[in-house]
Amino acid sequence: MNVRETRELLEYAKQKKLFLMEAIWSRFFPAYKQLRDELKAKSIGDVIQVLVSFGVPIDQVDRLKLKELGGGTILDIGIYCIQFSSYVFNGEKPLKVISGGHVNANGVDESTSTTLIYSGGRTATFVTNSHVTLPNEAFAVGTKGTLKLASPFWSSTVLQTPSGVKEFKLPEVGKEFNYLNSVGLSFQCNEVRRCIQNGLTESPIISHQETLLIAEIMESVRKQLGVEYPQDHQ
Repeated sequence: MNVRETRELLEYAKQKKLFLMEAIWSRFFPAYKQLRDELKAKSIGDVIQVLVSFGVPIDQVDRLKLKELGGGTILDIGIYCIQFSSYVFNGEKPLKVISGGHVNANGVDESTSTTLIYSGGRTATFVTNSHVTLPNEAFAVGTKGTLKLASPFWSSTVLQTPSGVKEFKLPEVGKEFNYLNSVGLSFQCNEVRRCIQNGLTESPIISHQETLLIAEIMESVRKQLGVEYPQDHQ
């Protein structure tokens, strides 16, 4: 729920020498791996700006609207925007987090607009909304071009690059899933299996250090909106 609880989990896992990984399934999609390769190859030059939006009309879903369930867009969908920004900027801690938005009658955020200020004139801006459908795309804009993860960016199978559009197929399993591209959860499962088989206690794709950073950014955003949970006062 907050930075304190995140630290407690990380410390417990370290003490017990247990594998622990935040389940940010987006990171393990082939489109994300290709995006990382493009960034390393500097196909778009130096990244100056990140732009992301995540908006879906789910304001009446209990897990979004109720404080006792950890409601709010930042913890539920905003984390995907934050992890993308962090992914592009290699887990670098922003110099400043500036956020505003609206909260519902239960005191949790229903929409946010946030800018992360990084060194060297770089920024990441993301928007969340639980009332309307936003473009749900993610952009990394560089000095020589742009990389774009098509909607839904959190489980995208299409990456637009300066050299053309790259498409990635999802595994074919002959089953129906409740949510879009959910078969892609298998990519995450494969990484967990690889880590455990090799005796790792964390994945290099979403490290413990980055998990803590993401928690710190989420906490900063919601506190700027005045959103607090009972766990914040324990």
